[in-house]
Amino acid sequence: MIQQIEIICENTNVTKKYPLGTSLHQIIKDQNINTGFPVLAAMVNNELKELGYQIFKPKTVRFIDITHKDGTKVYVRSLWYVLMKATKDLFPNAQMMIEHTVSNGYFCELIGQNCADKNVVKKLKERMDEIIAQNLPFERTEILTTEVVAIFEKNKFPEKTRLFKQRKSLYSSIYSLGGFQEYFYGYLAPSTGYITLYDLVPHQKGMLLRVPGRKAPTNLRPFIKQEKMFDIFQEHKIWAKTMNANNIGRVNEQVIAGKEGDLIKISEAFHEKKIAEIADMIKHKKGTNLILVSGPSSSGKTTFSLRLAIQLRVIGLKPIAIALDNYFVNREDTPLDENGEYNFETIDALDTQEFNRNIIALQAGEVVKMPKFSFETGQRYYDDTTLQIDKDTIIIAEGIHALNPKLTDKIDNKTKFSVYISALTQIGIDGHNRIPTTDNRLIRRMIRDYKYRNYSAYETLKRWDSVRRGEQLNIFPYQENADVMFNSALLYELGVMKKYAEPLLKAIHQDKPEYAEAKRLLKFLSYFESINETEIPPTSILREFLSESSFKY
Repeated sequence: MIQQIEIICENTNVTKKYPLGTSLHQIIKDQNINTGFPVLAAMVNNELKELGYQIFKPKTVRFIDITHKDGTKVYVRSLWYVLMKATKDLFPNAQMMIEHTVSNGYFCELIGQNCADKNVVKKLKERMDEIIAQNLPFERTEILTTEVVAIFEKNKFPEKTRLFKQRKSLYSSIYSLGGFQEYFYGYLAPSTGYITLYDLVPHQKGMLLRVPGRKAPTNLRPFIKQEKMFDIFQEHKIWAKTMNANNIGRVNEQVIAGKEGDLIKISEAFHEKKIAEIADMIKHKKGTNLILVSGPSSSGKTTFSLRLAIQLRVIGLKPIAIALDNYFVNREDTPLDENGEYNFETIDALDTQEFNRNIIALQAGEVVKMPKFSFETGQRYYDDTTLQIDKDTIIIAEGIHALNPKLTDKIDNKTKFSVYISALTQIGIDGHNRIPTTDNRLIRRMIRDYKYRNYSAYETLKRWDSVRRGEQLNIFPYQENADVMFNSALLYELGVMKKYAEPLLKAIHQDKPEYAEAKRLLKFLSYFESINETEIPPTSILREFLSESSFKY
């Protein structure tokens, strides 16, 4: 008699017994699973699995497609592999680099080939179409890590070779696509035929890989011109390469060699240099007396603003900070979201008219009675706090809405200088596996939430999608409005935060939907060698999230 195991399928609300070793593919066929779009993977006991996964114990299964955040990652990752395969077929001596997200796509460079030649991009796109039409399977196998290293040495993938030589696992997974072997951080679709929509177009001195949107998978994400964002990514890429720290393997080499102290010192000096340059830009822009600082969650806006204030003082100016939180409307006047709850993320939660009146009055030299806001009562109030500025005073206003034109629509543009800040990680696992900038910020926030807000990692992960939606609506649309962008990512920081984040993530139980994300982040952190934090200065942006900052927040 064949042993049976019980499977609960959340998509159909069906509980059914299957033979031991049944694959997810077989369950899809048996229960005629239809999610609206092709099924790409499944959550098995809240852990992401490929469709070839065989089940040997009772499980709860939920099949996912491109509309699920992990399904989107599977789709994009599979598309990357097709691009790598096409590159190997057409230009075997060139190296394709997937570098960063920009303009709602992925910027790629083909090292060793002229990307300015539009025919190069056209040929790659045509070859990708052929590979997709062939519906070739993505085949994953587990082999000895030493064998993986030998494969990457043969294929001339030095960064992968370096990283896997540092791995402490006896076995590692490797994929094969039409005989071309690769490694990817995360799972892939069953075959190339699952990729139904994409585009590859020339962009800057490389190309842009365009992908469908998660909410509208039948359309490509709209192209958005982001020249300033592109430039800041490129600047950091060049600097990281100069530092020999442009991927995890190279950073780990420096740690293993005992050079992490130099990496910390130089990274912090680079930040200080950039902040000093911004202060000089402000001074040389005549008539400027209002600095607007914006950026997404956990970018380090507060510490940046405090460090910028110091640099402004160095050059003879007198910075003062105005908290945008004090301009919240009274609780009963706060807009409601689609769920009928108070929406504190919209700019309409701020009294922008009062802010404009106060800044204009200050710029005219008047004495202004400044508002305060009680988060306990949900009411604005006034005490004896007044403010008056002179010609050397610089007002710094920091907050998520600082770059929204509505915040300062009555204020003379000649008096404003705006800064967009984010942690734009340029370190990759290798040239084919990029680190999302959101991972950097998520880990920062998780540690800060635990240390200072008494939130568990589970609570941070549970809120993160909502935080990201707020950023998409209220921050990202205005980032190109900035006069200057500042990248707050530090080359060494993920090695430092590893020891803080790992125990928080391990505390998330498998019965939570956030378990899959916790597992992904734990795997991601496992690639890093731990870095001692003793040499991090007390003024570092990273201290805002760890502890022992010399600034008062």
